[in-house]
Amino acid sequence: MKSYKDLEIYREAFRLARVVHLMTRELANAEQYELWSQVRRSAQSVRSNIVEGYGRREYKNEFIRYLIFANASLLETESHLEMISELYENIEITQLKEEYNMLGKKLAAFIHYVESSWITSHDK
Repeated sequence: MKSYKDLEIYREAFRLARVVHLMTRELANAEQYELWSQVRRSAQSVRSNIVEGYGRREYKNEFIRYLIFANASLLETESHLEMISELYENIEITQLKEEYNMLGKKLAAFIHYVESSWITSHDK
């Protein structure tokens, strides 16, 4: 693995953050600085924490810590999407919620992998 871009969870988090960003353009202008901004930031945070954790991959516990932050941001994003679904019946987010759910499962599996199998130069 040469880069964080090689991680499937990163590529999926990036794609979903882009989808969320484009979707929020459909929200009312009154939401621009509230729900709009919150869901965009949390979606971006999933991706950003994966990247930051990867940057600390030589320190297994730090890597895991940032992956856990990514998971927390993912849960926050799902919560914001649920609120959007309640407030804007014309915006369909069922598929997006399912995709975030799948990303959450992949992220949990990757955290388990890092916990049990990740070897750093410090471990050799």
